[in-house]
Amino acid sequence: MGFDIDNVSNYGLDNEFIEKQNSIKNSYEKMGVTPSFSCIPYEIYDLPKKGTQVSFAETNAAIYANSIGNLKTNKESAFSALASALTGKSPYSDLRKDSEESNLTIRMKVSEPNELTFGMLGFFAGKIADSSVMISGVKQLDQRSCKSLCGGMGTSGLCGKFTLDEGKNNSEKVDFDKKEMENIYDELSTTDSSDLITLGSPQLGLDELSDLTSMLHGKSFKKRCMVFCPRAIQNQAKKLGYSDDLKRAGCEVLSDCCICLTPLISKKDVDGVTTNSIKGAYYLKNSNGVDVNLKPLSKIIEEETK
Repeated sequence: MGFDIDNVSNYGLDNEFIEKQNSIKNSYEKMGVTPSFSCIPYEIYDLPKKGTQVSFAETNAAIYANSIGNLKTNKESAFSALASALTGKSPYSDLRKDSEESNLTIRMKVSEPNELTFGMLGFFAGKIADSSVMISGVKQLDQRSCKSLCGGMGTSGLCGKFTLDEGKNNSEKVDFDKKEMENIYDELSTTDSSDLITLGSPQLGLDELSDLTSMLHGKSFKKRCMVFCPRAIQNQAKKLGYSDDLKRAGCEVLSDCCICLTPLISKKDVDGVTTNSIKGAYYLKNSNGVDVNLKPLSKIIEEETK
């Protein structure tokens, strides 16, 4: 969805756009689809057992399913994923097959990486890798960094899977260092100022909302801040008091939509957006036409609150 139905009246969206979105929503529901309107279904529903063939239209979810969930899917469109849902079939190709490991290894050469670093690593990997890639120098990922890696990788190319592995001796080795990181930052971060902060691309899960609430304790944002999460997660967050705490800190908490490809963030209303999302930065810049100020979450909290 391009908006949160509970807040749509606050944003002055075109009625024709709203009607078309609702028409699509109603069509899916008539087919028997369970509406989640989320780019992180892996944090809402239980994943099937290892090795199961699945279809995900959302790119970060497909990469997460392959890389973390040990499932099998290709990066595909909403139409082909819908066709798979209706028919129970999908073309047996690429990552759906039991194929050999990637012959490309990207070596992480950035010390003390944060979620923004991993988003850039994913963006870099998506540009140079084929269907899968091995990443060395990273022992484990927290959920925020993992989602950032999946989101960045899904944005820039065809790569649909990563493994944390030192790589085979005969695999091609490519370094991801400060120079490569700076090149991506310069490509996507186009301003030092902003009118708006956006968090949640991919959308934030319950643990991330809890973490954000703790980081904002006793603080409030100095400018508008839009926080995107699935409705199922927001319902849990309301029961736990996170939503009220975030609203007190100046956050607009939105469900059913995301930073990417939404008319909620428009060039006519906003010149620049601060975000910690590589995926969000790419679409805000190229689709919404706004400038982007990239910062890790810790720096956003440090510099954008009072």
